[in-house]
Amino acid sequence: MRLMITGGRGFVAGHVVRQLQAGRSADWLALPSVVDVLDNRALEAEIRRLAPDAVLHLAAQSNVAASFEDPAATFRVNYHGTEALLNALDACGFDGALLFVGSGDMYGLVDPAAFPITEDTPLHPRNPYAVSKVAAEALCFQRAISSRYRIMMARPFNHVGAGQSTGFALPSFASQLAAIARGELAPVLEVGDIDVTRDFTDVADVAEAYLDLLAHGVRGGIYNICSGREYRVRDLLDRLIAIAGVTVEVRQDPARLRPAEQRRVVASHARLSNATGWQPRTPIEDSLRAIYSSFARFTTDSGGMHSVSR
Repeated sequence: MRLMITGGRGFVAGHVVRQLQAGRSADWLALPSVVDVLDNRALEAEIRRLAPDAVLHLAAQSNVAASFEDPAATFRVNYHGTEALLNALDACGFDGALLFVGSGDMYGLVDPAAFPITEDTPLHPRNPYAVSKVAAEALCFQRAISSRYRIMMARPFNHVGAGQSTGFALPSFASQLAAIARGELAPVLEVGDIDVTRDFTDVADVAEAYLDLLAHGVRGGIYNICSGREYRVRDLLDRLIAIAGVTVEVRQDPARLRPAEQRRVVASHARLSNATGWQPRTPIEDSLRAIYSSFARFTTDSGGMHSVSR
């Protein structure tokens, strides 16, 4: 089975490829693609070249802060890029499986009395990124009704692991702590709002869920991908500080505060588990150690970031 992965240089794509290379399934051949999903001609040529049996659509503008700065660009990539991919697959006669990757952010503000969040929870997106994903998922659902190929939609909640951008909270903390531990920064940690809760899942478990859905998801199916556990960000920061073994002052930076913030998040993966047998397996402590270790291997100077042999 030939698996085309859009956004092939991204954080999650790398973990999907590593799982397959490590022998997760001898049935899959990973084909990461870096083609511009807004370039219709190049996209169609890439599909014909790769001749995939399945497509994992990860290409996206996924930074919420950036979506506020340029909502139109976010919508172009996330909605029109998805539309272009669907059109190109149709033009190439594709008849395999497509997994569209949305976001748990699509639910927006949910009353804690209604927790855990399920796939039937109403969508109330509160930022341009989430709006773009809701629109793209709706398009995929509409196409799933009439398409010759099987289309599923995933709604992953926060996922973490080595290789994630410092534009996200936990990698930002880990990067700063590693630099403090090396004596490169003063012992002051700049944070946003750390008294919110989130449902975190290790990226390796998320990658496994994507592969399981491509194999077993039903046409038009929508699936949460989450741990089903609610973590307070402050508590995870405390664990990272303990892992780093440093004493720091934690200071809130107004520039890191996000508009339209959801205070608490916890979701259910029951539908996914019932369909595929998937379960989150990686303890959060292992995820935090992996994130910190990925930054502890590097040192920075005026010439940039360099690997340190240990």
